[in-house]
Amino acid sequence: MSSPADRLQHHLLDHPDADPSRVLAELAPLLSRSERSDVLRQVTARRDGLGAIDVLRADPTVSEIMINGPGPVWVERNGALAPSDIRLDAVELDHLVERLVIPIGRRVDQRTPCVDGRLADGSRVHVAVPPVALDGPYVTIRRFVLLDVELGAFLPPDGVAVLDDAIRRHASIVVSGSTGSGKTTLLNAIAGRVDPGERLISVEDAAELRLVHPHVVRLETRPSSAEGTGEVPMRELVRNALRMRPDRLVLGEVRGGEAYDLMQALNTGHRGSLSTVHANSSSDALRRLELLALQGSDAIPLEVVRHQMAAAIDLIAHVERHGSARR
Repeated sequence: MSSPADRLQHHLLDHPDADPSRVLAELAPLLSRSERSDVLRQVTARRDGLGAIDVLRADPTVSEIMINGPGPVWVERNGALAPSDIRLDAVELDHLVERLVIPIGRRVDQRTPCVDGRLADGSRVHVAVPPVALDGPYVTIRRFVLLDVELGAFLPPDGVAVLDDAIRRHASIVVSGSTGSGKTTLLNAIAGRVDPGERLISVEDAAELRLVHPHVVRLETRPSSAEGTGEVPMRELVRNALRMRPDRLVLGEVRGGEAYDLMQALNTGHRGSLSTVHANSSSDALRRLELLALQGSDAIPLEVVRHQMAAAIDLIAHVERHGSARR
């Protein structure tokens, strides 16, 4: 049997103009005043937010929220994973998935069991449901946290001087690192030291960059609709960005064939561009960029790709995370 909160929510979905208090009194007349208040708060949280996990989203120490099906909600705090005090049952989890995917205009079901998106606050969300999620639904939320971090938080003074000189020379810089290492934060810090008279155009799969610069144009990919139409991929945006008179092109993360387009841009006059790539070391970053560029080219030999890459990339800044510290 469904709970009073579930019955009230379902009724309000069918009758959005109804008075919640009056409807609840009819649906569950035996509830005490405090119980009615609790139910109304619960339904309001479901309607206007994400329910119980809004507490975690408001916690500045939480960087990731992970839900592995009904049960405890896991979080990452300062690089460490632990279960939180919050538990979700199957009904609450289904409501949460619905609240996540509807605002971003996506559908998640057996035909489309995995969905990526960006929440209104900038956080990234991934949802997976059965049949691919065996014990699902699974939800992963990477919170967007705007950190105003200077280069000195990553580098000693001589390292900052090297990067400053590279920026002034319009060197093309790639920031590499693993998930959660601080690539985006470091890229923000580097872009913040670019001459304010320059025009920056950023291209991202899911907007995470917050470039502190007076002249920024932001582009974001668009996934295909439920009907399979309307997709605007990274490669298309990179090509369009080059027609928008950029002084510097900023790619939030290179993860596909756009690596080849970036190499071409850097070798045809668009020096000083900034980007990130997922890698465990600077040498791994080069190998990954090679592979991605090969995927985006038309059977160009590896030797040619390596030559173009050597001419295009001037500096790789690799960032690692050690607990709560980054370097």
